[in-house]
Amino acid sequence: MKNYFTSESVTSGHPDKVCDNISDAILDAYLSQDENSRVACECSVTTDFILIMGEITSSAKVDVEKIARDTVADIGYTEKGIGFSHQSAQVLVKLNKQSADIALGVDNSIEAKEDGKDKYDKIGAGDQGLMFGYACRETDDYMPLPIVLSHRLCQKLEQVRKSGELSYLRPDGKGQVTVEYFHGKPKRIEAVVLSTQHNSEVSTEQLRADIKKYVIDPILPVEFIDENTKYYINPTGRFEIGGPTGDSGLTGRKIIVDTYGGKCPHGGGAFSGKDPTKVDRSAAYMARYVCKNIVASGLADECQIQVAYAIGVAKPVSVKVDTFGTGKLSDERLAEIVMEEFDLRPLAIIEKLDLRKPVYKKTASYGHFGHADFSWEKTDSVDKLKKYL
Repeated sequence: MKNYFTSESVTSGHPDKVCDNISDAILDAYLSQDENSRVACECSVTTDFILIMGEITSSAKVDVEKIARDTVADIGYTEKGIGFSHQSAQVLVKLNKQSADIALGVDNSIEAKEDGKDKYDKIGAGDQGLMFGYACRETDDYMPLPIVLSHRLCQKLEQVRKSGELSYLRPDGKGQVTVEYFHGKPKRIEAVVLSTQHNSEVSTEQLRADIKKYVIDPILPVEFIDENTKYYINPTGRFEIGGPTGDSGLTGRKIIVDTYGGKCPHGGGAFSGKDPTKVDRSAAYMARYVCKNIVASGLADECQIQVAYAIGVAKPVSVKVDTFGTGKLSDERLAEIVMEEFDLRPLAIIEKLDLRKPVYKKTASYGHFGHADFSWEKTDSVDKLKKYL
């Protein structure tokens, strides 16, 4: 049986990713001074304008505007006269403290009020919501192949720009890969789409040739390429006007890019700019950790987990496992094992994954999953899961 699946990624200079990077850079700055900072920081950008908004409660003293400008410069928007740069953009900061009503439930969960003996009951979920985790055997990173290749293409695009190898490139860009599957296994690459912002000097013909040679060819596995693979490089032709000048940006608008490229559902909550008491972020990281360890242990070849929470309650209200018929045990039994072996209460997750450290800026571009240096990507629970085989 043959079918196709497509995923996309974007560069750090995409307007939405500019916002994610600013939000997570601000979060890291607060956590570096006060690990208990409560941060829900969002950002919006448009032509020469940056709005930073949200709720922050912290003892830290942070120059938010400087962080925003430094982040924009690091991404590469330093060129004057193109409508957005770290020097010319106006920065407006509108930050308040976290709602006292929300803090009531986060600081003192329902379980803590009833008993108070278990320290992991102290923190309740910062909101209601449902989070998903996923892992599969398609790549060494236990990630779906289309999103992995899309991320790598966009990373390479940024690399050749920043190194000066293709000096005419500008920061905005996006990629997309369509993979053909046969009986559920990746067989070949059907199509590649790559669009990149550029200056006025380069011709479309040169750009297309250079992108194929210096970006696409070094990244795509040759065993997945054939004479029928299609390439669409800057298919509209010119892409000079880009970044926040070409389109407004907003924190959290690339949640499918951030996760599994559409291969797994998403609960709806964004990640960037949120401290780990927000289960939108921390529980999604933990769900990925659980799934990856289940697959790495051999209990399944593919695993998806849904976890749901109620605001102010420490324990999840539901846990559901789906192994799509690949599990060595029933999905119901695996759900029981997850609840037996993994503590899914917010404070337990924060401690297990060491989430109070300023590690979040690294997650803002090219996906939150599949990168070995993140704590939620460890497979250190494999041994304890193998006993169930």
